[in-house]
Amino acid sequence: MRQYNRFPPRWTRRQLLRFGVAGVVLPLAVSQISSCVKQDLSIMRSSKQAGSAATEGQLRSRPSQPTEAGTPGLHPLKLDGKRDGFLYVPKGYRPERPAPLVLMLHGAAGDAEGALNIVQKLADPYETILLAVDSRRQTWDMIMGQYGPDIAFMDRALAQTFSRYAVDPSRLAIAGFSDGASYALSVGVTNGDLFTHVVAFSPGFMAPAAQVGKPQLFISHGQRDEVLQIDRCSRRIVPVMQRAGYEVVYEEFDGPHTVPGPIALKALEWFKETPPTES
Repeated sequence: MRQYNRFPPRWTRRQLLRFGVAGVVLPLAVSQISSCVKQDLSIMRSSKQAGSAATEGQLRSRPSQPTEAGTPGLHPLKLDGKRDGFLYVPKGYRPERPAPLVLMLHGAAGDAEGALNIVQKLADPYETILLAVDSRRQTWDMIMGQYGPDIAFMDRALAQTFSRYAVDPSRLAIAGFSDGASYALSVGVTNGDLFTHVVAFSPGFMAPAAQVGKPQLFISHGQRDEVLQIDRCSRRIVPVMQRAGYEVVYEEFDGPHTVPGPIALKALEWFKETPPTES
């Protein structure tokens, strides 16, 4: 299913695509934000007064020694009856050998199954655990207005996974496509003390709530993308992130708004081979 981005009611597509990055903390991005976007980001920041980690975009779960015995294969999360998610554990998983993990995020109007399909066939050969979650609504909370319910659900999904499987804390990525890519960039930069790598397939923009650590970044985009035009999106996001001090691998391909198999393969190879940034 073709997936389209839906931006927040007060953030117009034209404004976000014009400025490429809606980051409130990246020093070289702030000057590129319109007054309208700045106003909305101020509204987002005001939600922090409640003191909730979720509204601040912060994930609290961390890899630890499993307390339950998980098994390989495909498992529904069973955390929500309507909007849930899946965990895929490779056949070669062994609890005595912590495995890399990728948290996969779908595009607008998509679901966890669709996100999982992007890289699932690579999980076994690369011995990587895949966790895919559904957004609480048709797309991710920050894109609808502010952080909150999706962060809370991700935290539950991660906590459950960490309680059952041994995960390598030096190989922990968040990845997404389209709206999911915008959200992965935003959440990954906000939680750079958790995620060592961030993969963004055709992102539209980013709006991190904070800048923590320096995760490695992989960004790809189709040169014939008519949904999120490359000139207004990744070609603006990448230079801003590089000037802010992030290591970025950037892949353009001759194609539309999609994730070609070779690009997915490059992303997973990069994830497994690129060491995390030294703190």
